[in-house]
Amino acid sequence: MPISEIYFPHSTALSCGITLFALLCSPLSASESDELDTLFLTSFNADSPDFGWYVQNDNVMGGRSEGGFDISSGQLIFSGNTNTNGGGFSSIRTQPLKLDLFAYTGIRVKIKADGRRYTWAMQTDARWRGRRVSYWADFDTLADATNVIDIPFTNFFPQFRGFRLDGPELDTSQITEFALYQYDKTDGPFELRLISIEAYLESKQP
Repeated sequence: MPISEIYFPHSTALSCGITLFALLCSPLSASESDELDTLFLTSFNADSPDFGWYVQNDNVMGGRSEGGFDISSGQLIFSGNTNTNGGGFSSIRTQPLKLDLFAYTGIRVKIKADGRRYTWAMQTDARWRGRRVSYWADFDTLADATNVIDIPFTNFFPQFRGFRLDGPELDTSQITEFALYQYDKTDGPFELRLISIEAYLESKQP
């Protein structure tokens, strides 16, 4: 199996390097006999790759939600307040990446959250009518509990400005951006602590 190619645009990220390792564990959605290989992508310790996260809230389209993040004690703390009288979302996004995760099954995130539903998003070079397409997959959280959540690539669907598209299909060999959204169409405060991000490979035992 080829090792996925990973490129980061910042020299600080390049100096950190990427560690590829394998472990046996059980994803939330798989049986206890499943074997998972994982590729570490980033965490929020001083020696981890820096993805250059930044904030984008619904005020770009006239909304009233508020959100931001802090990095503390090895966690990215994404928090704010959503207001559905407008766009109704808050998001954080990475600077441009170049990730080839074709050999993997999905994205694994370790989090501690508030029980609300969140969305993991990715972009590639794919276009729809000349506009860049995003790929979204929702995931639920348990309040006040640390969760390891597997998000299969098959769960992601293409969308543009909140409208679901018929295509193009997600090409996981050309990932150019990650994003995390609070967009569960609910008013109120939110907080999610992002601890680490990996790609995982699920293989059934014979």
